[in-house]
This record gives sequence, C-alpha cells and structure tokens, in this order.
Amino acid sequence: MFAAIREDIRTAYDRDPAVRSGWEVLTCYPGLHAVWMYRVANALWRRRLFWLGRFVSHLARFFTGIEIHPGATIGRRFFIDHGMGIVIGETTEIGDDVTLYHGVTLGGTTWEKTKRHPTLMDGVIVGAGAKVLGAITVGQQSRIGANSVVFRDVPEHSTVVGIPGTVVATTESLIEDGKINLDHHLLANPVSEALGHVLKMIDDVNARIDTFHPDAKGAKAKASEDLDKDRMSEQEKLERFLGGGI
Repeated sequence: MFAAIREDIRTAYDRDPAVRSGWEVLTCYPGLHAVWMYRVANALWRRRLFWLGRFVSHLARFFTGIEIHPGATIGRRFFIDHGMGIVIGETTEIGDDVTLYHGVTLGGTTWEKTKRHPTLMDGVIVGAGAKVLGAITVGQQSRIGANSVVFRDVPEHSTVVGIPGTVVATTESLIEDGKINLDHHLLANPVSEALGHVLKMIDDVNARIDTFHPDAKGAKAKASEDLDKDRMSEQEKLERFLGGGI
C-alpha cells in the first residue's frame, strides 16, 4: 500500500509542474485522494460488499468532487489533475499512465448490464470537459481535446477534437520519462480546415468556368482537367471532415 502511495506521489511530480513538496501532494491533491478512496471501494466491491463500496465512493465524491464507480478497473500511475466534476462509470477500464483533467465523463450508453463504458489504453490523455461515451476503445498514447465528445473507437497515437470527435492528427509519444506533453493548445481545428477545403473548391470551380470552352484544346483543356481533379480531391477531404466524426 505504501509503495503504491509513493508511486502516486511521484506521478504527481511527473505530471504537474505546480508541485512543490510531497506533503503538498499528500494533503492538497483531491485527484489522489479520490484514487486512494477508489482503491478501498474497489476492494470492497470485489468482495461483493456492494453497498459499502458505493458508500465509500459516495464519500469520495462528497470530499473531492470526483465520482469513480467502485466497479471500474484502473491501472497504475493514474493521475487526475484538479479533478472537479469527473465521472467514471462502472465498466470503465483504464490502463497505466492515463491522465484526466477536470470535467471529464467516461460514461455509458445502454441499459444492458454489460460492458457499456469506455476503455482507455496506456498513456491516454483526456482534456478538460471531454465526454467519452459507450463501450469504445481509445488507443494507447492518444489525446482527446478539451470539450470533445467521443463515441467511436480511436486508433492509437491519435489526436481527437470536436463534436463529434474527429481524428485530426497522429501523435508521437505523449509520455517520456513519466512526464506528459502539456502543449494542449497545439491542436488542429477541423472546422477551420473544412472551411478551407470549401473555399479551395469554390476557387477551383470558378477557375474551371473561366477556362471552360466546348472546343477547348491544348493548354486550356489540360488546365480544366487538372482543376477538376483538384476539386474532387478537396471534396473528398471535406466529406471526411463533415461526414460524422472519426
């Protein structure tokens, strides 16, 4: 138990640049307090003391503002930064080295008593206010942007933003020597990129009309063909961004 607590404190040092002392982490980090109380609740839950496990979870929610169902499965070096408003559902599975920011929901989407909450693989980072819903899998070392809503599987090493969540980039390792990449502002803007494709398509159509002639030959015919190919390429990109997410 004490080894796990020491590892959790070390994780706080690695993930939060605001840490000043181990005593500060031990006494002033509600994310760690919630995780420690979850471990007690989970031990009770696995011994089929369901009410007692839920009651400990309820106390953790009261004192920390973080709700973790005692039936969830959570790996090592799990870190919650700030944490107020986080909800983690019963069948959620969280791997090692995962980081959540405040306001995150790992929620379910069905009444059936089966796997209905997300699985976050190792090294996933979920930004503030993001909602990850349903029995989906977020691949390892992936990053979910703040306030995104994700309800489809996310490939590993992906960056997801928007509503619905859209894969906009691939990522390198987000965790090196235990420290995460804190450049949360360096995310793509899928709406802006989609509008850029629309504008490019309009320019191509206008240019094609300018060069169009029923008897066009030579350079004009070649220019018209090239512009049409470019327009189709931009249309495919636009459909990918506006076609319902990932």
